[in-house]
Amino acid sequence: MPQLFDHAPIAPCPGRARPARRGVPQPSDDLRAKALEVHRRLGAVFGLPIPYFHSLDPLSELVSSLLSHRTRNAESGRAFKALRARFPDWSDLVDADTAEVEALIGGVTWPEAKAPRIQQVLRDVLQRHGGLDLDFLADMDPEEARAWLAAIPGVGPKTSAAVLSFSTLRMPALPVDSHHHRVAQRLGLIGPKVDVGPSHDLLRAQLPADWSAQDLYDDHEVLMLHGQKTCHFRSPACGACVLLDLCPAGQARGA
Repeated sequence: MPQLFDHAPIAPCPGRARPARRGVPQPSDDLRAKALEVHRRLGAVFGLPIPYFHSLDPLSELVSSLLSHRTRNAESGRAFKALRARFPDWSDLVDADTAEVEALIGGVTWPEAKAPRIQQVLRDVLQRHGGLDLDFLADMDPEEARAWLAAIPGVGPKTSAAVLSFSTLRMPALPVDSHHHRVAQRLGLIGPKVDVGPSHDLLRAQLPADWSAQDLYDDHEVLMLHGQKTCHFRSPACGACVLLDLCPAGQARGA
């Protein structure tokens, strides 16, 4: 979400690399080793494992993730609570007056677009599945579950990964928010022109294939927290960064 921890050193395991998805290049062993070292150091800073920040059912997580796009946590949280209070059953939201929905979520970015989009996404779930729930995703492979979600217009890579990772499904998936993405670019884990969407598969491919849902959640959280607390969008605190020797951008700033 655009919201908007101490593991022992992890050795690179080239033999356990995650098979590349079609069109996704396999990372080098050096890049895998770097991603693991970043995880280890930030885990020592923030403490692992990180508790999940909430436990919403997957359909509610879908609504929450759609609200959170380019929106601060506090505002998207208020909007979600307002929707939940007005529509205790999400089926009541599907055909509600869109102007009312827009008013309820007025604190988020682009409420005029998000209100009809959320309603349409719920309609698509209902049409494709025959009911308003996503618990059946638990019976799928994580990639299959993400693909099912991504086939819904308006559901992108981050939203699909967030539904699997953050919800009560607790499935292995790696969401990438704006902070996570910024830190990864500055570290050189992804290229400077790689957008948030394509970064999901590239960053996931750098991590071990057998990592659990908790491991991947931790990886997302530590990079996000590092972006919020140290690697700021403007004026990053490079002098206080535990990753400075791994960071080409930070070294360039110091030079």
